Amino acid sequence: MAISKGDKVSWNTPQGTTHGTAVEKRVKEFTFADQKFKASDDEPYWLVESDKTGARAAHKESSLDQV
Repeated sequence: MAISKGDKVSWNTPQGTTHGTAVEKRVKEFTFADQKFKASDDEPYWLVESDKTGARAAHKESSLDQV
């Protein structure tokens, strides 16, 4: 899967599927919302922005689906 900045994506939450936009790809360890994430070239993370709330969250690329 090749997600690019600006792509529409979806991911699963306890409330169901959420849709949003891929904002920024991370491939090195980083902190977001007081949580540490161990991103790498093999397991990149994306900062995504929810279409519904505008809130941003970090998700593994493997947990995202292109819409």
